[in-house]
Amino acid sequence: MANINKNISLNQMQELLQSSFQSREVYHLPESFYEEQKRAIEIFNKRIFLESVIDETISFNKKLNWDYEKNNLKLTTTAEELVEVFKLRSDVFSEINYQHEFPDTIEGLNFDKFDKTSAVIYYQQNKEVTASIRLIFDSKNGLPSEGKAKFDDMRKKHKTIGEISRNIVKYRGKGLNQEFKYLMCGVYNVFTNNDIDIALSGIKKEHLKLFKKLGGVDIYKEMNAYGSLKVPVLIISYNPQYASKFFKKVFLNE
Repeated sequence: MANINKNISLNQMQELLQSSFQSREVYHLPESFYEEQKRAIEIFNKRIFLESVIDETISFNKKLNWDYEKNNLKLTTTAEELVEVFKLRSDVFSEINYQHEFPDTIEGLNFDKFDKTSAVIYYQQNKEVTASIRLIFDSKNGLPSEGKAKFDDMRKKHKTIGEISRNIVKYRGKGLNQEFKYLMCGVYNVFTNNDIDIALSGIKKEHLKLFKKLGGVDIYKEMNAYGSLKVPVLIISYNPQYASKFFKKVFLNE
């Protein structure tokens, strides 16, 4: 009931602001006033969008089967956890100059509509969120990389497809660092415990050797660039059903 009342109140406030903006000809106020009002409406709309992303992402994640036992790797189920993940994305993308391709929706918070149908996984060290990844389940919104490649053939072959994205690590090192290992264990956990068959993912071509070690990785499409990122990129498919002996030994400790 609280969420319903909150949403009604936000919608009513949005309608009031837009109505006031549309009545500019009646009041004949300075142009600068309307520009400020327009910016206020844009900010308010983004806040409403943030609220909806948080609510729907939490609801989606709570319905997923998750049985990973180590406390430092978690599936997000609270607003506080999601905000920390959104902050981390923003910080890392800014640091590596990916902000143009993956811009913040609100300054300092990086999120989008695809989070609503994503398993959002994060790793924490000393109570600090230091890495995150998401596994997006296919929905009416499609998948984010479909702006660069179409996945209709994959939908014909598989009942449920997805996309791995927002693979974020705060403290970067060479090779298989600890955070990457944990994140891929989280993806594997979601795959094996929920209704999804295969996932696509955009990676730099230079990282293919690293991902091949996981097993179940094939090249789906090669590209000279990915949007504003002018580097050789691959769209790969990943099926953990074919996990390598290396992955099972090093990642899963089997």
